[in-house]
Amino acid sequence: MEAPPLERKLIAIFAADVEGYSRLMGVDEEGTLATLSAHRTITDRLITDHGGRICGTAGDSILAEFASVFAAVDCAVEIQRDLAVANDAIEEGKRMHFRIGINVGDVMVKDGDIFGDGVNIAARLEGLAEAGGICISRGVRDHIRHKVPYGFDDLGEQTVKNIAQPIRVFRLLPEAADGDPARTSPGPIELAREPTADASLEHPATDPPTVEPAAEPAVEIVFWESIKESVRPADYEAYLEQYPEGSFAALAHTRLEEFASAEGGMRNPQDREVELAFWESVRKSDNPASLQAYLEKYPEGDFKVLAEIRLDELNAAS
Repeated sequence: MEAPPLERKLIAIFAADVEGYSRLMGVDEEGTLATLSAHRTITDRLITDHGGRICGTAGDSILAEFASVFAAVDCAVEIQRDLAVANDAIEEGKRMHFRIGINVGDVMVKDGDIFGDGVNIAARLEGLAEAGGICISRGVRDHIRHKVPYGFDDLGEQTVKNIAQPIRVFRLLPEAADGDPARTSPGPIELAREPTADASLEHPATDPPTVEPAAEPAVEIVFWESIKESVRPADYEAYLEQYPEGSFAALAHTRLEEFASAEGGMRNPQDREVELAFWESVRKSDNPASLQAYLEKYPEGDFKVLAEIRLDELNAAS
């Protein structure tokens, strides 16, 4: 089977669902659907207003992408605040509270859908959030730390289902300031763009430069340019040791997590494309056997979580 065209990009991934949705449906199906529809009007408008794109919805869940981490976080904060206001007009037992998880990572894109570990981690972060709360990954925290008027509660390393390595989780505290109270939030930082350095300043990826902590920002850019395509974890560790709060710290952490999840080696891109083709052939199937065949073929595949969710839906329907 010829593999389909595969696009990859680095984005902020936003995942949300309703806490206790099944319970609410069991109490009042029509009223719950009406409330969900009203709440989704709020969430969808704010996602669009912040430059996000909704990639998928299933039942009470929302999956969206943002080119800017700042936009994703600000959007999540505004969603929770506006929904809290909307809930004030609803009987307490029937109020609907969303949980939100935000991750930053490299994803695969096919026909407008996004796939990969970055998406799965965002979904797991959402599951760790409290009703009306927001949980973010370390990569997101590193991007926005000291640049937004929010606080962070470090929940430590969390082991979550179907993710090989523990993930560092932070609870976002919109009402608490973290660090310098005088700081101001900058404009959105586009993840798709990275600063470029003069070609004459390049260094081999196998020998990253050593610089003083007080060096000019341009030197940090040169450092990153020299290692950004490296397949050696030590290069990214060297960058983080030199620039623990650097402009590319979140990217370096993401690369290191990819190395760790690869269990000693990066996966062949052709293998990913074949798996994606397999998944595309079964992902909309109503036949549980097709989804089970994918899970047997790729027990630790990029779409394992999505396949299991789809199987659960089919089993519940039957």
